Amino acid sequence: MASVGNISRRGLLGSAVAVAAAAATGVIGAGTARAATRSAQGGHAPGGVTPLWREFAATPFTHAQVPFIGRAGYRGGSDLPRHRKVVANVLHFGAEPDGSADAAPAINRAIAAAGERGGGTVLIPAGTYRIDDIIRIGHSDVVVRGAGSGRTKLYATKNLTELIGVYGSRYGGDKSSWSWAGGLIWLCPEDRWTSLTDAIKAKAWPFEGWTGNKRDEWQTLTTVAPARRGDRSITVESTKQLKRGGLVLLRLADDADHTLLEHMAGGGPGPEEYYWDDKTKLTSYVPYEWPVRITAVHGHEVTLERPLPLDVRPEWDPRLTTLATPLTGSGVEGLTLEAVETPQSLHLLDKGYNGVAFQCAYDCWADDITVRHVDNGFGLIGASACTLRRTRVEGRGSHHPYYCREGSHDNLIEDFTIAQRTVPAPAGTQLHGINVEGLSSYNVWSRGEMEMGTFDSHRGMPFANVRTDITVNNNGRHGGDASAGPLFGARFTHWNIRVTNGRAGLMRIDGLAPYSATVGVSEVTEFDQIDVPDFTGDLHTRLEAYGTPEAVWPPNLHDAQRALVR
Repeated sequence: MASVGNISRRGLLGSAVAVAAAAATGVIGAGTARAATRSAQGGHAPGGVTPLWREFAATPFTHAQVPFIGRAGYRGGSDLPRHRKVVANVLHFGAEPDGSADAAPAINRAIAAAGERGGGTVLIPAGTYRIDDIIRIGHSDVVVRGAGSGRTKLYATKNLTELIGVYGSRYGGDKSSWSWAGGLIWLCPEDRWTSLTDAIKAKAWPFEGWTGNKRDEWQTLTTVAPARRGDRSITVESTKQLKRGGLVLLRLADDADHTLLEHMAGGGPGPEEYYWDDKTKLTSYVPYEWPVRITAVHGHEVTLERPLPLDVRPEWDPRLTTLATPLTGSGVEGLTLEAVETPQSLHLLDKGYNGVAFQCAYDCWADDITVRHVDNGFGLIGASACTLRRTRVEGRGSHHPYYCREGSHDNLIEDFTIAQRTVPAPAGTQLHGINVEGLSSYNVWSRGEMEMGTFDSHRGMPFANVRTDITVNNNGRHGGDASAGPLFGARFTHWNIRVTNGRAGLMRIDGLAPYSATVGVSEVTEFDQIDVPDFTGDLHTRLEAYGTPEAVWPPNLHDAQRALVR
């Protein structure tokens, strides 16, 4: 078995045995979990290691309730690159840093020049730059870097409806598609951008996700033999078209009995009795598509960058395929995007004053970015293995401060802030918070300060996502269409969540999410949005340290998992 991080699976499991032994004897201090946690958080457990953590450390890739998310984010959780060569300065392309003229053409010319050179950093020096158009990063290995979020500001005067146009919702009606797509800074491959604009001209829905409504265009590379969730090596029929470092798509199709969807929900009587056939929005997200990089090829064995997120079974026609050319190795850093301040639009009628969008992006990032007065803050649309670090949403209030949809996986959002709105919410608007939907999986929100909003599981049965070490004033509401099906699949985990206003609503999830873990959540009380579980019977959930987040150790589940596999 190939290594995970810098230690082998054998070494990891050997350490886990020590953890399990320590747990059995009550000798906690010698356990690897404790050492890994001290390494990650630089402290000492005030009351001993949380029992569920010790249990997880013994079976980190296959635990029933807690997912393995230790390799979420850019390059499996690696540090972001810091020394990429500067190849363009927007001032040299005609941008004015005093806000006196539209700087978008000059910025986009500089970005295009960097892309044509094969990548590099585009500098936006300190100042205020008026932009009357979208800033588009469409080439891989291009980084747009300001002088810091407090020194470089892009002032956006127009919205996406003005700049691109209006196109209908994927699901009909008069809803604005800019409620959940697009950004005034938009990281999206050039060919996807062309597809988007062509679709709008034709009044059609542009494909999202990794293959969307063009699934028949992608080539099958090989079929895959049965494997189990947590495996990193798989056996394939042919490796002729596979190579180390290549990015492929693992596709799992559902069968007539919806056993794949049942598996995503944890299996058993509840999911088996659930009626899936009328959940048309949910079933449109299948096949499940998981992009992953290959790290080794030996004979018919292929090693993957991350452990398998699900079982691989013959009835789901498992295969590795090509995918739309993704954007890789690109980022945006050190700036504020401020939209002209307008009242927040009515619910689902957003005009598209949107912040930063990652679409069909893999191994990309945002760092030290603030967005202000936006309809939607940071969007992940068919995006995977991206890191959003030191990001902030502030200003007049937004619909989705963060959203993660259309099969987005393995992303890491850490050190994030949703600031209290500066004006009261207009009637007829809605606030969500940190959103995940559409079979998105293994995403992490870590070290957050939410002065408003909620944990918005927006139906579409997202699964195996983690929210950890977050303080939240829980005053938002979750959403989701009934045709999108369950709020939760299996292995959702809320770990050390400090709810400042004591309001429930997707904070404590042991009565809602199957095979889930609620660990160290403040005591909460129900309010008017009261949810019932989607699945009947025993949900096989775990509840620990309820009402005492200060007692949870390790306090940050993601940091501890990273330390465990480092």
